[in-house]
Amino acid sequence: MAAEAPAADLGWLAADFQLPGTDGLTHGLHELAGERGTVVAFICNHCPYVKAILPRLVRDARDLKSLGVAVIAINSNDTETYPEDSFERMVELAPTLSFPYLYDASQAVATAYGAVCTPDFFGFDAELRLRYRGRLDASRKETAPEGTARELYEAMRLIAETGRGPSRQNVSIGCSIKWRE
Repeated sequence: MAAEAPAADLGWLAADFQLPGTDGLTHGLHELAGERGTVVAFICNHCPYVKAILPRLVRDARDLKSLGVAVIAINSNDTETYPEDSFERMVELAPTLSFPYLYDASQAVATAYGAVCTPDFFGFDAELRLRYRGRLDASRKETAPEGTARELYEAMRLIAETGRGPSRQNVSIGCSIKWRE
């Protein structure tokens, strides 16, 4: 079922975390944060919305890295109900990614951030204050046409340059996070 992220309450400080990564190591927010900004992206393996944007997210993460902005992806889905999102399947997907892919088995990080869907993007400034909560681009279950505005990339470029996010932010839409019962 599709879910839509709420309009952003900007300015809050990113919650710290320590999560296992697909590289076999445990990683924390402050270790992975970018010098000029950080994107925390809640994604998963099975969601058609994530599949539609994944190549563009990989591209944008590579381009943002050159601006001092890091991208961190977190999977918080219930893997008992959605085995395609299991840690083992995350490890299989990881070589195609240009950013760390972490597993939030307790779902505590998704709860702390107020994540509601996959994909759900949180863009933080250099001090880890939220400046963007929006979508990657206009893609839905299908990839948007070439030339579509790179909303996340442009927002994070602005944040890296000025510390401020864009005045207009379009909310993300995707599959609801699969919460454990």
